[in-house]
Amino acid sequence: MTIPRVSLRSVNKHFGELHVLRDIDLTVLPGEVIVVVGPSGSGKSTLCRTINRLEAVDSGEIRIDGQEVPAEGKDLAKLRADVGMVFQSFNLFAHRTILDNLTLAPTKVRGIERKQAEEEAMRLLERVGIANKAHSRPAELSGGQQQRAAIARALAMHPKVMLFDEPTSALDPEMVNEVLGVMTSLAAEGMTMVVVTHEMGFARRAADRVVFMDHGQIVEEGVPEAFFDAPQTDRARSFLASVLTH
Repeated sequence: MTIPRVSLRSVNKHFGELHVLRDIDLTVLPGEVIVVVGPSGSGKSTLCRTINRLEAVDSGEIRIDGQEVPAEGKDLAKLRADVGMVFQSFNLFAHRTILDNLTLAPTKVRGIERKQAEEEAMRLLERVGIANKAHSRPAELSGGQQQRAAIARALAMHPKVMLFDEPTSALDPEMVNEVLGVMTSLAAEGMTMVVVTHEMGFARRAADRVVFMDHGQIVEEGVPEAFFDAPQTDRARSFLASVLTH
């Protein structure tokens, strides 16, 4: 039996009075691409951020490769090294070059020699199409280039799973496709991914499963064809009607 790469069981999370995650059950198998969609405020980003404990949960359990995610300490840091995260804002170190951004964690956390880390970083920058920006600082790159650098930085740690929290929502429309292109190729190569996004075309094209959330709950999940062409719930139907007509 395959051990899930990520599993959440009966996960609940409150922000004060607000119950933002309600009894979440979700399993992500190795190599699976899960795309989480739903209206703003439905709990999608919080769900994504609980997987590596950027948000602590109130109850329930979260496991990566069968191991429960520790609450804190060295074990949590070790686990976070296996979970790549790409945010809406690029979170690059502004005063360092792109190459330095990519080599910092592998040398400090994984103990990889600088030369090897740089060679690997250049391969990754080549892969995301910005090798010519290796010695630039983030401010000298476009938003799309910065986000591709952020993806390469996450990949430099050889993560077991990649989490994407609205990775294109801060980008100009013409830059969205260059980032989605990198993500689509990652999906095709078998990277385990959990992606929170408003990009329905990406969900249809790259997801193995689409998870639809509303009011902190998973309302519906299924393969893209079923979800987009024959949604099972009224809530999913009205959501798709509002986003697909624009």
